[in-house]
Amino acid sequence: MRFIPTKVHGVLDYLVGIALIVAPWLFGFAGVGGPAVVIPIVLGVGLIVYSLFTKYEWGPFGFIPMPVHLVFDIVASLFLALSPWIFGFAGAAVNVWLPHVVVGAAVIVVVIFSKPQPEGTASRTAARA
Repeated sequence: MRFIPTKVHGVLDYLVGIALIVAPWLFGFAGVGGPAVVIPIVLGVGLIVYSLFTKYEWGPFGFIPMPVHLVFDIVASLFLALSPWIFGFAGAAVNVWLPHVVVGAAVIVVVIFSKPQPEGTASRTAARA
């Protein structure tokens, strides 16, 4: 069931992080200000930072285990997807709230199908035992 390798998940992490940072301008809601703008930017920066510290192919300072990274992804994505209702901008124009919901839901789907360990990690662990 989990078929997305951590190598692919890592690339998606950095792409989604950048996309979240530029989302207010990309989708034309930067002028709205407030939580609608701040949340994707902060979550995008956060995603890039914790990805840099994840133990996978794209984490140069890797010390966060991949399963913990996946939990961070789920929590951040749920927060992103629910933020229009939590912060009261769900009644704004569709281009303001829909990117939050779509990206949040899409990342949850990616997490569900992502492998919890980089390739070769299980075999190295078994070899040590």
